[in-house]
Parts: sequence; structure tokens; C-alpha cells
Amino acid sequence: MAKDMTLLWGSGSPPCWRVQIALEEKNLQGYNQKLLSFEKMEHKSKEVMDMNPRGQLPAFKHGDKVLNESYAACLYLESQFKSQGTKLIPDCPGEVAMMYQRMFEGLALGDKTGNVIYYNYKVPEGERHDSAIQRNRETLTAELKLWEGYLKKDCCCYMAGKTFSLADVVLFPAVAYLVRFGLCGERYPKLTAYYNCVKDRPSIKATWPPTWVDTPGQDLLKTI
Repeated sequence: MAKDMTLLWGSGSPPCWRVQIALEEKNLQGYNQKLLSFEKMEHKSKEVMDMNPRGQLPAFKHGDKVLNESYAACLYLESQFKSQGTKLIPDCPGEVAMMYQRMFEGLALGDKTGNVIYYNYKVPEGERHDSAIQRNRETLTAELKLWEGYLKKDCCCYMAGKTFSLADVVLFPAVAYLVRFGLCGERYPKLTAYYNCVKDRPSIKATWPPTWVDTPGQDLLKTI
């Protein structure tokens, strides 16, 4: 099964990491994979463009089926291999509802995080404004407070109930990205507890971004 799968990915990319975690959780090791460099613009190569005309990673293929959106790939893997590996959709309807809600709220978290971290990259120097920078920071702060409130004091290990689910598959990389860029543990103790609880899971450790292993993080978010 896994031999019919191909994943083109970039290190440190939350969307790529999601698909890798899902593959590990479903016991689909042994798939064809290729690590590409964003810095060298390899995500714009013909190899990627043939699979993903947007020139973005991940680019994922199973047989003749192409799924380049990370959420779509994760949902596909769970639906096609539901009896294999970790069951990633809970049985409890309430937990299923929460799982989907948290999953898609995660898109807002990623977007607001990117607006702060990559502001200078996205906005030309002559068009940058301190007011916009401050507004982005305030928006991310409000978003993080929402997520801090979602996590229970007595159970910070999972995002949508008592078991590891697709919500964790898609959200842990986003939380790890926040920590990588200096999220303040004292200011966000529940998010930090969640990160510390899940980071040693075998699927997480097996797919940890190789560029993170020997390079330090940054402190861009330490005052958020």
C-alpha cells in the first residue's frame, strides 16, 4: 500500500508535517518520499509542479490519486485505512464534532501566526507600518487566548477529547511552530503543556523536522 504513495515535502512546514504524522499513525511507513528545499526554490521544480500546479508542498499521491491539501490528505488516509493503525476519528459524536471544529479553526491559527512571523517577507519594505504589525500581534494574541481556553486543566494532552485524533494530527505542527518561534510558556501554560505531552509520541518523533534538530529556534513570539 505505502509503496504506491509518494510524498514531496519540506522540513519545518506544518502542512507537510501533518501528512507525515498521519502516515505514521496509520502504519504506512515505506512510502516514496523526497525532502525538498524551500530556500533553493525546489518547491517550484517541474517534479512538484507536475503534481501540484500551485508549486506548494506537500505534494502527495496515492496511486493515481493526488491530494495536495494537507487536510484533504489526512482525511483521505483515515477514511481509506480506518482499520489500520491508530483510529483517528473518535466514536463519540460529541468528540467527532469537536474534532472537526478544532481542525478547521486551526486554519485561522496558522494564518494569524503567519501574519506575524512572515510580515516582513510578505509586505515590501516601503509598505510596512507599525500599526499593521501591532494589529497582527494583537490578533494573534487574541487567537492564542482562545486556544488556551479550549484546553482543560485536567486534560491537556489532546485537542478534541480523550484520545489522539485528526485534530492533533493537524494542530500539533501548528503548536510546535509557535514554540519554535518563541511562544511564552508562562503566558500560555496549557498550550505548552499540550506541546510537552504530545511531542514524544512515536509518530511525532519519527517525523520531527530534520532542520530543527541542530538549529536553534527564534524568539519572534516571546512577547506575544
